[in-house]
Amino acid sequence: MALAEALAELETLLGDRLDASKGARDQHGRNETWFAFAPPDAVAYPISAEEVSAIVKICAAHDVPITPYGTGTSLEGHAVPVRGGISLDLMKMDRVVAVLAEDMQVRVQPGVTREALNEDLRATGLFFPVDPGANASLGGMAATRASGTTTVGYGSMRDNVAALEVVLADGRIIRTGSRAKKSSAGYDLTALMVGSEGTLGIITELTLRLHGQPEAISSAVCAFDTLEAAVETVQMTIQMGIPTARIEFVDDLTAQIFNEANGTHFPAKPHLMIEFHGSETGVAEASERFGEVVAEMGGADFQWATTTEDRNRLWKMRHGAYPATIAHRPGCMGLVTDICVPISRLAEAVAATKHDILEAGLIGPVVGHVGDGNFHSVLLLDPEDKDEFKRAKQVAAKMAERALEMQGTVTGEHGIGMGKMGYMRGEHGAGWDVMGQIKRALDPQNILNPGKLVEQDE
Repeated sequence: MALAEALAELETLLGDRLDASKGARDQHGRNETWFAFAPPDAVAYPISAEEVSAIVKICAAHDVPITPYGTGTSLEGHAVPVRGGISLDLMKMDRVVAVLAEDMQVRVQPGVTREALNEDLRATGLFFPVDPGANASLGGMAATRASGTTTVGYGSMRDNVAALEVVLADGRIIRTGSRAKKSSAGYDLTALMVGSEGTLGIITELTLRLHGQPEAISSAVCAFDTLEAAVETVQMTIQMGIPTARIEFVDDLTAQIFNEANGTHFPAKPHLMIEFHGSETGVAEASERFGEVVAEMGGADFQWATTTEDRNRLWKMRHGAYPATIAHRPGCMGLVTDICVPISRLAEAVAATKHDILEAGLIGPVVGHVGDGNFHSVLLLDPEDKDEFKRAKQVAAKMAERALEMQGTVTGEHGIGMGKMGYMRGEHGAGWDVMGQIKRALDPQNILNPGKLVEQDE
């Protein structure tokens, strides 16, 4: 690796948009959870696909690793440059290129965040629905195939990315997909890149599908005596075909944490948080049918969020669950993990996870996008307690193994990064080898986000 020569060429190309200061390197070497600090040798800030291409060509010529970076909110160490080299910060590429309202599409650069996009779209009557909680960059959301609270109603990034512009490991700029509603023209390269976590190419533009802002919205929260009753209510709601935009589960500990962080007065019980979108009539009918299911399952303390302010407050609280949970045990770090199972096994999986956490003597609230069969635990750890960390890793391993036993997946939305590579063989078998072959075909030097997602030669 001829790092010095590469840095000199990159400085000529970028000027002060190549930053090797300690502050910039430190910022790009940290992550949201438990992965070790690993700073890059320098941070590059491109402003166009052509600059990204030029950066990649220089790095390829000198065998220098490149790790794409957005807002840094991923949870499995995706953006940590574990082998040094260049952190490619794409946040200066933050332009909404074109709003294609008649086709309900928009073209954006990768550094546009989901909140900024929806603010830009407000006057059009359209919105982009994928909501992972964090105000993540859309390029990062596509790279990790993000989903979130609205996936049950609108789908994940897989369903909402129509086309991409991507820079490959040799510097070529390609376009995948089109603005057409459908295509049967060859391999689906868009689907290949969505979820590839920056290991196959660097996303420099996205064409996204938009949705009409709903005429009516109704949100509610309700408590249950047991987590089984809460989760079974979700199962019944889905099976009855009641159309939901969001349906979230929080356990009794999370309800307590919400009270601590927000001054609310939720009973220390499992809760569901739900939202309906549609016409006035449709929302009213769905709300009524859901209320009947809740009553049948013994739900109580039913509260409707009737105003925009109340709804925003409710979902802001849900999105703030992670920092609120970290604050519950001052000085702790979070080992965050998620799994996704078939809806029919969801109650069993959640109950078993709660049991494992208690048996291990850990603090670990459980929350989830349960309408998709996806739930998370944040295991709160003393950074200096190696035994506690070991026990937390054992709980996370049990969760992953249970998901596979139930014919689910070891991650519904957090992705693989570094943290879950150890489970890929168990989930995919020989399919993981195929992923490695694709990686080697597109990136034979292994310079794009090395050490992540697939088994790679050192």
